[in-house]
Amino acid sequence: MSDEALPCVACLRRTWLLRELSGAIEIARNGQRRLPDLLALPDGVLARALMPGRAAEILRCVRRLDSHSLREAYTKAGLVAICRHDPRYPPSLRDDRAPPAVLGARGDLGLLGRGAAIAIVGTRRCSADGAEVARGLGRGLAVAGVTVVSGMALGIDSASHEGALSAGGPTVAVLAGGADVPYPARKRRLYNDIAGLGLIVAELPPGTRPHRWMFPARNRIIAALGAATIVVEAAERSGSLITAELALEAGRDVGAVPGPVLSWRSAGTNALLRDGAVVVRDAADAVELALGVEAVVAPDARLAGLPHELRRLLTQLDGTHMTVDALARTPADLDAVLCGLAELELRGLVRRAVDGRWGPVA
Repeated sequence: MSDEALPCVACLRRTWLLRELSGAIEIARNGQRRLPDLLALPDGVLARALMPGRAAEILRCVRRLDSHSLREAYTKAGLVAICRHDPRYPPSLRDDRAPPAVLGARGDLGLLGRGAAIAIVGTRRCSADGAEVARGLGRGLAVAGVTVVSGMALGIDSASHEGALSAGGPTVAVLAGGADVPYPARKRRLYNDIAGLGLIVAELPPGTRPHRWMFPARNRIIAALGAATIVVEAAERSGSLITAELALEAGRDVGAVPGPVLSWRSAGTNALLRDGAVVVRDAADAVELALGVEAVVAPDARLAGLPHELRRLLTQLDGTHMTVDALARTPADLDAVLCGLAELELRGLVRRAVDGRWGPVA
């Protein structure tokens, strides 16, 4: 395989250079050096700026990496490498100030350029209501055929992916480390589900364990892949607000879900709304933001992808709250109803009230 083949060797070497310089990038970022400014620097300038004493040695080592070995690393990891010169590379990323040299990918590559996409982000330590809102947004967007983009982090990110998957819709997860490294580890099942039905992408080479700087770095990719970014819950200082800022810098729309003024989880989102972000109340608002047209999300959108028995149970609860006994038509149905309610609760579609009755999530 010649060096002119794709992915090109220069782009592949760039990803390995970033991994070699990872510790120095973290130190520079903590020293208030702006990450996009760093990532926009050419290889030699970047190495000399971060590690002047070892720059020549590091650059020599990276330049010795041969194209076959670099490409083989992705193949062995079960990834496809898409460099900036590949026609499959997302057009929205090409305009970024510091576009990733390579995207390692696993899953449906067609999602990189298919139709509208919208990013949903928020705090890892989300509230129960916040998780339900994120699932509902993900589900509604997926039903409308809009790709949901997020970072697979705990909390809001994962909930938005889960919502999209529950409707059988498209979703893209952008990881901070290598695309073959499920992170966080406890989300391995979600990782596998997204890889099977959607797409996993990452900037760093296969096998890379994430460092702190890689999270804000991946946020620029999330912001670029979405036509708009929606923040569900965010503290006053958070990575989600960085994503929103990057989206604005890239000329994208930003929406936010309003929250209680006394909640720290709403401080960031309410500040975005004060500064002009679009109010997002539900999936209809999200679809309108993504597509630029007034949208009507069908009331039965939440039924998409549900097995028949779960559909029937959710329909029984439409607009009302009922006890388990009332939902079970016969004593023999009791176990099935309990299992069905548990499954619907995991999907964020129903909630048990303090009086023991079950009802739909708004």
